[in-house]
Amino acid sequence: MDSTREHTSGGDPTGTLDEALERLHTSGPEREGWLSNHAPMAVEALVRHGQAPSVHHWIDSYRDKLEDLPARSTQITADNWAEALGDPRRLGDWIGYFARQVEEHPWRDVLALWWPRLLPGISAGATHPVIRTGHAVRVLLADGPPSAPRLAELAHALGYWAARHSTLPETDLLPPESTASAGLGAVPLIADQSGGIRERLARITALPRRPHPAGRPAPDAAGAGGGTDPDSARADLREIVRAATHRYATHAHGSPVMLVHAATAPNAVLRTLPALPPRLWGLSADAAWAASAAVTAVYAPAQAAPVPESTPPGPQEVFARAAAHGDEHAIKFADTALEVAAGAEGGDPLSMAAALRATELIPQG
Repeated sequence: MDSTREHTSGGDPTGTLDEALERLHTSGPEREGWLSNHAPMAVEALVRHGQAPSVHHWIDSYRDKLEDLPARSTQITADNWAEALGDPRRLGDWIGYFARQVEEHPWRDVLALWWPRLLPGISAGATHPVIRTGHAVRVLLADGPPSAPRLAELAHALGYWAARHSTLPETDLLPPESTASAGLGAVPLIADQSGGIRERLARITALPRRPHPAGRPAPDAAGAGGGTDPDSARADLREIVRAATHRYATHAHGSPVMLVHAATAPNAVLRTLPALPPRLWGLSADAAWAASAAVTAVYAPAQAAPVPESTPPGPQEVFARAAAHGDEHAIKFADTALEVAAGAEGGDPLSMAAALRATELIPQG
């Protein structure tokens, strides 16, 4: 397999990704009771972008941030899952539940059943569970039958999401803007940007609806902003990811680590769409917009910073710099920025500048 095909299909002729996932699945999705284990997401991005030889060394450097897989207590079933949803004490039980589900049923069927159940809790775990799910789905959609480690990774991701499931507060819905960029600019910033993300999210009182491009017929769904048909929803979602990636170039100084999630969370949803029934795409785009807008509301600074005028290097060099930097957020954000650039005719210098901004502002891993 040539390097171009490996990059575009997600193939891994080295077997490194499956090795790394098996190694990481002895660890839980969190540490210190809340902080996310980013390793499975970061190594998937490293392998995808030609950095497989560095993966095991990267895991070695990250191992102090890993904790043992949580123990199981009571089995979760089709009859009692609702009472366990959002209970982090049941993390081990949830991972065990989804491990059984992906062994007994086609993984797409499991995803289609649970996606609408979990989607209202997209902000759970600072959006890390949905991001991990997006990485897991991306490799499952790659060429060839799914391997056991890749199916297990989906189980870990969905189990993490179910255990940490939490919804955004009820807010006033503001009119939608005509573009995603304008929509993010119209997000009301909370006055008190202190404390952890859960405390900050609780202070949100209003968010704009999903952007509704001018000239498009008004959506039928009550409360929706953008298009409700699948193709419109996917187009809207692509623009949300692009706008959030671009905005990082000018606003990352507000919170360099947390603001990457304004782009990587909706991009995780975008990666998942091909595995979902089209009837779920509009709902998915609305949730992805809510997550991006919420992260913006609680971490973005009021003032933008200038973007360097120099021409950034190409995608391969940009990702190589993120890999050399080593921080998991810089790696994952560069991964998203490269996907945005790949979908732009003639490239996307602002996305590349945003990825470099992450390597400049985020402390080195």
